[in-house]
Amino acid sequence: MCGIVGYIGCREAVPILIDGLKRLEYRGYDSAGIATIRDNELKIKKKAGKISQLEQLFSSDFNDDTIGIGHTRWATHGEPNSVNAHPHLDGSGKISIIHNGIIENYYTLKKELIEKGHVFRSETDTEVLAHLIQEFYNANGNDFEKAVRFALTQVEGTYGLGVLCSDHPDVLIGARRGSPLVVGYGEGENFLASDVCAVVNHTKKVTYLEDNEIAILERDNVTIKTTEDQLVEKHVEKIAFDIEKIEKGGHAHFMLKEIMEQPQTIFDTMRGRLLLEEGTAKLGGIQHDLESLLYARRVLLTACGTSWHAALIGEYMLEEYVRVPVEVEYASEFRYRDPILDRDTVVIAISQSGETADTLAAIREGKQKRAKVLGICNVVGSSIARETDAGVYLHAGPEIGVASTKAFTSQVMVLSLMTLLLGRMTSMSSSKGREIAQEMASLPQKVEKILSHAEEIKKIAVQYAHSQNFLYLGRGYNFPVALEGALKLKEISYIHAEGYPAAEMKHGPIALIDNNMPVVFIATKDSTYDKILSNIEEVKARQGRVIAIATEGDTEISKQVDHVIYVPQSYEMLMPILTIIPLQLLAYYIAVERGCDVDQPRNLAKSVTVE
Repeated sequence: MCGIVGYIGCREAVPILIDGLKRLEYRGYDSAGIATIRDNELKIKKKAGKISQLEQLFSSDFNDDTIGIGHTRWATHGEPNSVNAHPHLDGSGKISIIHNGIIENYYTLKKELIEKGHVFRSETDTEVLAHLIQEFYNANGNDFEKAVRFALTQVEGTYGLGVLCSDHPDVLIGARRGSPLVVGYGEGENFLASDVCAVVNHTKKVTYLEDNEIAILERDNVTIKTTEDQLVEKHVEKIAFDIEKIEKGGHAHFMLKEIMEQPQTIFDTMRGRLLLEEGTAKLGGIQHDLESLLYARRVLLTACGTSWHAALIGEYMLEEYVRVPVEVEYASEFRYRDPILDRDTVVIAISQSGETADTLAAIREGKQKRAKVLGICNVVGSSIARETDAGVYLHAGPEIGVASTKAFTSQVMVLSLMTLLLGRMTSMSSSKGREIAQEMASLPQKVEKILSHAEEIKKIAVQYAHSQNFLYLGRGYNFPVALEGALKLKEISYIHAEGYPAAEMKHGPIALIDNNMPVVFIATKDSTYDKILSNIEEVKARQGRVIAIATEGDTEISKQVDHVIYVPQSYEMLMPILTIIPLQLLAYYIAVERGCDVDQPRNLAKSVTVE
């Protein structure tokens, strides 16, 4: 959630830190700040609001500073203001800290520190850690590294840290437990960040810290240890994407760019994996775990938000074609209800970032109970990728917009590849497999066709941009699409929207329908089509305004609804990849018409790394 960036080298630190913070804006934040060292003194600037406002605070006075840390904060403890913004100082003014995570025992620690004479300026849990480091610094002969290590042994909770000490202007310390942190390697300079996006403009060589590891960065050296003072040998990896991948590419917003990228990202997800002639798929990441999937007594899919909606579609696919019992769990509830897991259960965790705190907790719960745990995620080297037994990458490229779009369609694509592979290994015929594979191969072109009608969707969006409520309805495979469409609208336009199975409309939501209520039906020609038409008639009988997502060539439905957005026909299990595209565009254009901050919607973060 919060963004961390640190630099030590020979160049001016502030421009590098500002650039890194801007590349982390997509994570969501409400304030930002920077600390540097010059002449053995800490200099701090921080401010509530946008990074552009923080940037205005800097002058030529900072030009010679070659070490610093920067932070974007998403408030947990204490309201979003300049006092609670990071970096925070200890009582002596010598130690500065930035922090992503939550210190769960901060109140107890704060009480003890107050009794020792410490005075606190903010309401944050982070400031407590700065003062705790000060205590150990004073008690250990001003040993900076030892003070950080000792302080962290007293902490309960999660953290990704960057720490400076004005007595040690040639050292930057980072530490991680439960919150991502990456070290970037340069020539005569090194970097620290919560996301490789912050440093990819400066280096392609990185290493990812594991829990309870500390990185000591100097200009020409990086040392990594455990909190128990054990040296750790780390593998240096190469970042696989270029800076262009995280630029807007001429689009007004990252979200629009990522919506428009989906023909390519869907193709990239299938590339090298879809075997057309054999009518099956090859997923190297789980090749050695197929037996566990085939003979599982049940499969449990766990995720949060948009990934949870993809999991629901995966449940329908796997049960229909592989005939294995599947359950879908909110990761945030999973570990708190003592789920029944054993060696015959396969847990599949789905996350775009690979850092979602609740999903990571679900993975650890599954492993503790000896279940086979697989992952589906987008970020190479992420915590979920490292902690699962095996898994599949999306290959969707960096997703910067807070509202997930291309990651969702790639997740559904991976689940369909998995379904095809397992289905062919059980009861699916080769002819059926080839038929499905051919349809999968045609999806990028079909998505391209839908996107070519974006202007028509924009016109519909303008008409309904100032509605107060929306209802999204679908059946079968398109019920999760209704949920996802409603979520997209809520996230970026701040309009109240709900997704329901269409049949459930009569069990409550129908009471809301009047001539001011837009109702979006996913009404493609599939096994539930006739039932959906009946539901549309029920809405129209109550003066509801209907927007239908329908199959190309369906001229009858246009007589019953106010607006139709057509999508090409495809296999029923694959239709969600097509039907979600117009709903993403509808939400986007409504949000733009309302003047909302599409890429950084209020109160939201891209990667939820705290509970």
